[in-house]
Amino acid sequence: MNTELFGIIATYAITLLIAIPLGRYIAKVFGGQRTLLDFMAPLERGIFRFCGIDPKEEMNWKQHLKALLTINMLWFVYAFFLLIFQDKLPLNPDHNAGQTPDLAFNTAISFLVNCNLQHYSGETGLTYFTQLFVITFLQFVSAATGIAALIALFKALRQKTTTQLGNFWDHLLKTTTRLLLPLCLVIAGILAFRGTPASFAGKDTIVTVQGDTVQVSRGPAAGMIAIKHLGTNGGGYFGANSIHPLENPDYLTNMTEAVAQVIIPIAMIFALGFFIQRKKFAYVIFGVMTAGMLALMIPTIISEAGGNPAIAKMGIVQATGAMEGKEVRFGPTATAYWSTITTIISTGSVNGFHDSTMPTTGMMQLIAMMTNCFYGGCGVGILNYFIFIIIAVFISGLMVGRTPEFMGHKVEAREVKIAALVALLHPFLILAGTALSSFAIAHGWGAGWATQPGAWLNNPGYHGFSEMLYEYTSSAANNGSGFEGLTDNNIFWNVSTGFVLILSRFLPIIGPVAIAGLLASKKHVPESAGTLRTDTATFGIMTFAVIVLIAALAFFPALALGPIAEYFSLY
Repeated sequence: MNTELFGIIATYAITLLIAIPLGRYIAKVFGGQRTLLDFMAPLERGIFRFCGIDPKEEMNWKQHLKALLTINMLWFVYAFFLLIFQDKLPLNPDHNAGQTPDLAFNTAISFLVNCNLQHYSGETGLTYFTQLFVITFLQFVSAATGIAALIALFKALRQKTTTQLGNFWDHLLKTTTRLLLPLCLVIAGILAFRGTPASFAGKDTIVTVQGDTVQVSRGPAAGMIAIKHLGTNGGGYFGANSIHPLENPDYLTNMTEAVAQVIIPIAMIFALGFFIQRKKFAYVIFGVMTAGMLALMIPTIISEAGGNPAIAKMGIVQATGAMEGKEVRFGPTATAYWSTITTIISTGSVNGFHDSTMPTTGMMQLIAMMTNCFYGGCGVGILNYFIFIIIAVFISGLMVGRTPEFMGHKVEAREVKIAALVALLHPFLILAGTALSSFAIAHGWGAGWATQPGAWLNNPGYHGFSEMLYEYTSSAANNGSGFEGLTDNNIFWNVSTGFVLILSRFLPIIGPVAIAGLLASKKHVPESAGTLRTDTATFGIMTFAVIVLIAALAFFPALALGPIAEYFSLY
């Protein structure tokens, strides 16, 4: 147990050691300062010249969002048709079939919005061509999209009064060439040398220790797995994700992948402090997010290491903890750590099946995605947190009887309305979707469907409800992990989660960028004795309280019907 705890402490320490200087580097890249990767500039200029883009042309917040939404729409159409016709395209040595329109709709949207909710099995549902030119491509650009939107917010916060928030295309390309690609090369190299496939060969035939002959899928997996984690995407090259021995061969690759998925979300917090020259403000954000992570992680580790009480009643000793659905290579503690970081961050990759975790752990995973702002995904984590900052500033202003101010700009009705709408959208999509699916199961909609509603749940009762709640929570949080007892590859789930994915990705980006643009365009108000300080522990606690109250009030009834009820059923 002590060895396992040391492993996760070391993993987090390594993450911080990389994230802090990485944050300074990111601030330099987008602040126009010299960096070691300036040699990429000729390539970037060539791409801009080919595309007819002037990277020095400043954009306001509306132009930023117009560019962001337009290019994402084109990427969706591109991905949708490639997935449908993948069986007719090259690089398909295993002769995998094309996806159905409803599955292609869900898959294209899911990877476009950085969720990677997979209603297919990786090695059989895609070809090498679509793994590279759809999945890997979207994993790069979706991560870059979130970071590009956050850089616009950074520039809005840095200036006293401005409407110019940089150039979206410049942010998008530099994120890819100066941040994602270089780090992915390092991560992919580690994975390849440890045994992850990096070839275009088809399935291999092996004989197991038991003497069985089996077919083992291969392919260009190492590069895809690198960006899967670095870009907080999470979609597995293989169906079992990072439980698969070729996707995550040993403890070193487990640590590498765990570090990879956290370094950019944490680095962006420090980059904010360096970029706007308010380090204390960044430290407060980091403190709140880390406190949130520990509040979820500690109960998870205790729950998994303590074993299953129902098994204990049978007189069975569980010396290694609750091992159902876990890899013996990693154990329950490392799996508990992974399950926490993959849900507080919108990665969604797994190194143990979440469906098999203890009820307390399942609840912690759900709460992590319901709050959706403790570190969070690439760029969007801080964008989500920014919404809670605006609400906290507004409430604090009401408490002292003063017009709310943030970074020298008055927070007025328009900004608060946008923040409130974004904050309420998240629970609405989750709870409305869960209610709709529960109604469908109870009333047997669509008797002619290939998979009837009554067959959706392999685990009826409390856990079955949790499976449906988890599916919509994962979709709304752009996470992508799942309680896999749910039969989700059918028209109902593909279409309903597809629309949740769209709304929950782009509205929470539009809202914070709009608020930042509106605030930046206002006249700057100098600080005075009555100005609310946002770089203090008191304000951090206030923001944390707002996050907890919004999540608890909105989601507690649903949690009571699912994981809480399941917990008490074990005792």
